[in-house]
Amino acid sequence: MKIQKDTAVTLRYKVADGVTGKLIEESRDPMVYLHGGYDNTFPKVEAALEGQEAGFKATLDLAPEDAFGQRDESLLRTIPKSEFPPGVKVGGQLEGRNEQGEPQVYTVTKIKGPQVLLDGNHPLAGKALRFSLTVTGVRAASAEEIAHRHVHGEHGHHH
Repeated sequence: MKIQKDTAVTLRYKVADGVTGKLIEESRDPMVYLHGGYDNTFPKVEAALEGQEAGFKATLDLAPEDAFGQRDESLLRTIPKSEFPPGVKVGGQLEGRNEQGEPQVYTVTKIKGPQVLLDGNHPLAGKALRFSLTVTGVRAASAEEIAHRHVHGEHGHHH
């Protein structure tokens, strides 16, 4: 079966820094996503996989704007350490609200005396990335998956 709109695509992937080639992440379990413009993966990844079948392999170089976007310095925050529960650590994540009042995940990047520095950017924002993909399966998506705009079941979304 060919990858097209409303197919569930299973793939294995590796993500490396696009400049240094250093491995950032490798899938332990396959990733499954609903293909066809549902924002379940990057548009350039969908474009590269369109019309392909199980067994297809590709290596894609994505500029920051095609991956996790450019860094946004307005998403940096400094908060008094006294506002955090004990045990706050660098690398920890917490959910807060951005200036528009929307939920925003922040990563603790530094603890400097009584101050905690937070970054609301995705950790890979501003980076060029190299994705190595191997398609391991393609199937027709169920009506429920299409209605919910994501894959259900093993390695997909669970309700």
